[in-house]
Amino acid sequence: MRYRLDQAKIHYNLARARDETVMVEVHVPGERWEIEFFADGDVEVEIFRSDGVIHRADAIDVLFERFTN
Repeated sequence: MRYRLDQAKIHYNLARARDETVMVEVHVPGERWEIEFFADGDVEVEIFRSDGVIHRADAIDVLFERFTN
């Protein structure tokens, strides 16, 4: 996977969202892919697509309003 991403010059980060997985976060124009690899060989892929709307800085306040406990 890493070799293919490097060869294609696709930006990615390695992360861990769950104890039992390794995640590859792939960033391409208008999309973010989360690809999780499990120890048993299972793979899950989730794709997030942008609607193209660029928000102003005050959108950060909405983030905290919605997700602060």
